[in-house]
Amino acid sequence: MSSSLIIKKENFKVEETIQLTGSKSESNRALVLAALSKGKVNINNLSAAADTVTLENIINQQIKNKNAVINVGPAGTAMRFLTAYLSLLGEKVEITGSERMKQRPIGTLVNALLSLGADITYKEVDGYPPVLVNGAFEQKTKHILIRGDISSQFLTALLLIASSLPQGLELEIMDELTSKPYVDMTLAMLAQSGIKHSWKKDTISIAPQSFNQSTLTIEPDWSAASYWYSVAALSEKSKIYLPHLKKDSLQGDSAIAGIMSLFGVTTIFTDEGIVIEKVDYEVKPQLLDFKECPDLAQTVVVCAAILGKEFSFTGLETLKIKETDRIFALQTELAKIGVKLIETQADIYQLDCEELNIPQSIKVATYEDHRMAMAFAPLATIIEEVIIEEAMVVEKSYPHFWEDFKKIGFEVSS
Repeated sequence: MSSSLIIKKENFKVEETIQLTGSKSESNRALVLAALSKGKVNINNLSAAADTVTLENIINQQIKNKNAVINVGPAGTAMRFLTAYLSLLGEKVEITGSERMKQRPIGTLVNALLSLGADITYKEVDGYPPVLVNGAFEQKTKHILIRGDISSQFLTALLLIASSLPQGLELEIMDELTSKPYVDMTLAMLAQSGIKHSWKKDTISIAPQSFNQSTLTIEPDWSAASYWYSVAALSEKSKIYLPHLKKDSLQGDSAIAGIMSLFGVTTIFTDEGIVIEKVDYEVKPQLLDFKECPDLAQTVVVCAAILGKEFSFTGLETLKIKETDRIFALQTELAKIGVKLIETQADIYQLDCEELNIPQSIKVATYEDHRMAMAFAPLATIIEEVIIEEAMVVEKSYPHFWEDFKKIGFEVSS
């Protein structure tokens, strides 16, 4: 990973088209479904994100050696999905990752898999990677309880393998379900692959069944689109075309269209994709809930902060266990423009912009977190020079981000 990039607004283009990569979330689900289907499920427009490339490479490699070691690096989705997938296959393998990955809890998923009949142990610290998958999977039950308020990826990992389990799966969700759109996405993609389910009250049931011959076409990434909404919101005037995004998206992050309307960015849906445009609008701070779209939080928080708009935010619980503690990272970096992000009551954070100042130059740390880099990059629309440290961390989800940033008229140099 290279060092810093310097971002300056040079010849900003009021009108431009940006071709986004395929959704990482959809792509990673599709890879597991394709593998389980043994060739029946095909994929179009797979994401170029590093996390997806990592998962594809691991799935495509035959695990020939007993006690093989698989290193997913910083790819959280790959860690969760592979733990379930390789357990089902009865592989003998160690699954490990980056130092940060070893700090991200996986106990909830492992406990669920153990209940089902997997043989998994921990190599270092209980509840955290690396995990050792020790072979044969003998299903003991089909009904398991799992908390819904930690990570939707745990539920998805189980749902993806459900139809391949000898007894199927009854997944009962305890507590409030966080990031429900991601679970809805998983079930919709299963349905597209021929796998039926029922969802009654708190229980999702999937019987043992076979995949159909099918093709999953991956929509562009709405999370990636969010950064262009931020650029539009911070510009005086702009019109950005984002092809192939859909109004009836499977992705919860399509909520960015509604959120950014509060910042004066309109969204027009066409047969070819969307057009986003900055219009005159008085931004009025209010409470925004990110429970169902936590990956948008950094983009919106930073955008509101630089505009001096004291929005409040809730639904940020999962941000502390992402690639970094995103709450701490935001608080630390926003302090560089004089803005505080304060927890005013349980699970509600508010921006305090009283001491906001717009410096000529700002250096932003990224904490090995792709979304920190991309959430802060649009500040270059307003701040003369923005220096992003470890800028190539964007490869995790949006490898062509800096090339696209140049395309719209920013100067990007090392």
